[in-house]
Amino acid sequence: MIVVENLHKNFGGIRAVDNASLTIRTGSITGLIGPNGAGKTTLFNVIAGHYRPTSGRVLLDGKDITGLSPHELFAQGVLRTFQIAHEFSTLTVRENLMMVPPHQSGETLFKAWTQPGLVRREEEKNRAKAEEVIEFLEISHVADELAGNLSGGQKKLLELGRTMMVDAKIVFLDEVGAGVNRTLLGTIGDAILRLNRERGYTFCMIEHDMDFISRLCDPVICMAEGTVLAEGTAEDIKKNEEVIEAYLGTGLKNKPAKAAVQ
Repeated sequence: MIVVENLHKNFGGIRAVDNASLTIRTGSITGLIGPNGAGKTTLFNVIAGHYRPTSGRVLLDGKDITGLSPHELFAQGVLRTFQIAHEFSTLTVRENLMMVPPHQSGETLFKAWTQPGLVRREEEKNRAKAEEVIEFLEISHVADELAGNLSGGQKKLLELGRTMMVDAKIVFLDEVGAGVNRTLLGTIGDAILRLNRERGYTFCMIEHDMDFISRLCDPVICMAEGTVLAEGTAEDIKKNEEVIEAYLGTGLKNKPAKAAVQ
């Protein structure tokens, strides 16, 4: 689905992404890991149109989407969430969901005045879709709560729900587990798996929690110093000497024998 070819993104003399190439298969939940500063979020931002690459390209189903703006990519089903949730804090959960579908007639003052029936039908359709999402995510108990009053984990669920309000081809999740308690993280993981298995969603997620990654992701891609270091199953990645070196600064073979046994 997504193919990244020889991607570079420089900020002055800093190479945040350095000749990175990878493929995200249709129907997969791909994990993206790496130490802080590895270039993971910058890579997400380039793919999702928030940054233009210095060089290289991004393909979606064989079509070059390099440099398209976020709203153009949104229209093509490429969605991205953020480590810090971007909710409308003074709207309810239900209203946040209903805000997502683009090109609503009620957004135009002229149509709101001249075609109230059309506006009403669209709102009813969006409300029904929002109710479906609320039921799917099992968040009916906070449906009428202001989004700004939600916990961090509930906001992450809301962000996931917002991706369900449109026809998403691929969703990029940036540290969906950050600051989330273990119980709610399990709920988020269940929702991601159900969306993948029951509705065919393709995901790519940045995450530091390897237990969470191991549960959800295959394959797992490890980045370091702006480039792709390794790819494989979660178990393969955990045992990869280069990955251990990138995270810990030294590989197992360089550790004292006693430490390696421990």
